[in-house]
Amino acid sequence: MTNEEVLQALSHLIGIRYAPSIKDEISAITLRSRVVGPSEMSTREFDPMRIHIQADAKGIIEGFAFN
Repeated sequence: MTNEEVLQALSHLIGIRYAPSIKDEISAITLRSRVVGPSEMSTREFDPMRIHIQADAKGIIEGFAFN
């Protein structure tokens, strides 16, 4: 699944409040094991398969980033 396909597959999550269980849902949909929550730390190594969940100060999911 390309990053563009991932964005399309996860578009239904944008606008909802983040909960840690969403990471499991994202992994199941995308088959990617490295999903990082909005307040979680991650390594600086380049990993094109990693998905970062982006959320606002209230925890509402705004989008996803890849690196």
